[in-house]
Amino acid sequence: MSYTALTYHIIFGTYRRMRVINSEHERELYKFIYDFSTGRDIKIRRIGGMPDHVHILCDIPAKTAVADYIKILKSETSKFLSVNRHFEHWDKWAEGYAAFSVDASLREVRRQYIINQRQHHCRLSFADELRQMLREAGIDDAVVSGEV
Repeated sequence: MSYTALTYHIIFGTYRRMRVINSEHERELYKFIYDFSTGRDIKIRRIGGMPDHVHILCDIPAKTAVADYIKILKSETSKFLSVNRHFEHWDKWAEGYAAFSVDASLREVRRQYIINQRQHHCRLSFADELRQMLREAGIDDAVVSGEV
């Protein structure tokens, strides 16, 4: 028997950081992400975000490549958003993404971080948030292209 516990904190933003995910209807997007993901054996622990980006805390099975999941997720959510009248200014997602592994002992900390996005972004922009997370992960922010 094989056992894995692979939790990821995934972040991706809208094209040109456009603020097109309105708070009145963000739950429609989050439900789509939840349904899409659980249909692929991905356990969603939390979804949240702001008008210009999305955070997902999830467990991805070892048989699924993180990059493959994110690629198809962004494609399918983009299709969903483009036909949903509540997201009339939708264009597309930014090209890249960030994905960080999360230790099992820190899942609740990350979950709370996602829950508290609104308060967090009163003092920190998405770009600054991402730079901070990349630094904490040991990724030099000089390599950040702004396409996440």
